[in-house]
Amino acid sequence: MFLIAADHPARGVLKAGSDALAMADRGELLWRLQIALARPGVDGVMATPDVVEDLALLGALDGKVVFGSMNRGGLGGSIFELDDRMTAYDAESIRTSGLDGGKLMVRVADDDATSLETMVAAAGAISALAEHELVAMVEVFASRRDGAKAVNLDDADSLIRAVAVVQGLGHTSAYTWLKLPVVDDLDRLLRATSLPVVLLGGDPGSEAARTYRRWEKAMAWPQVIGLVAGRALLYPPDGKVERAVDEAAAIISGVPG
Repeated sequence: MFLIAADHPARGVLKAGSDALAMADRGELLWRLQIALARPGVDGVMATPDVVEDLALLGALDGKVVFGSMNRGGLGGSIFELDDRMTAYDAESIRTSGLDGGKLMVRVADDDATSLETMVAAAGAISALAEHELVAMVEVFASRRDGAKAVNLDDADSLIRAVAVVQGLGHTSAYTWLKLPVVDDLDRLLRATSLPVVLLGGDPGSEAARTYRRWEKAMAWPQVIGLVAGRALLYPPDGKVERAVDEAAAIISGVPG
């Protein structure tokens, strides 16, 4: 499974690489998304309703897999960032729109009470999606407060604990996938779950080559079923969307580019 992520703007995150407003131009974003979705090996997109509907009107989603992004309320950099409420799709609208599943983000933070509220909301969304036999793709982070700012932890121990918590949310895990960051000691992190895993693309900036090597290594694990990447592919340092997407597709397929 190879999906292009385009739900960052709805959380107020417009930065890609060194450009703080890279994703602010909607026409530019849609143009890049159309290029990416047309490349061989790309299965579809993960986005909020506004982007999904624009792409549908442009005819870019015919025959594609579409996941609807659900909780975008935790605006990047805000004092309520960890209070990540459901502000986009819900399970019923995903079903009625004919989408293939929903995506949530859960940041487990012991030092912020709103993290618990997000977990409770996520559990409800996972259960509701499962009732419709729709996949819940749950992006997992371990987080903490640094003053007014939320910071994601990238050490394996913290992420393993977060995975243990998140994979138990909802009344069944039958339709749950985990979306996990590619970190050092990834082998230990992947051993923490038996659920299907898709890799988080992130925004590698100048370390794109290192990130690609990590993706390639991770794809060897049996429960890793694909990649969901956005900014790394839509806004590569050299501006060549086709090349970036094709390189990622080659890694996922196991066929050298």
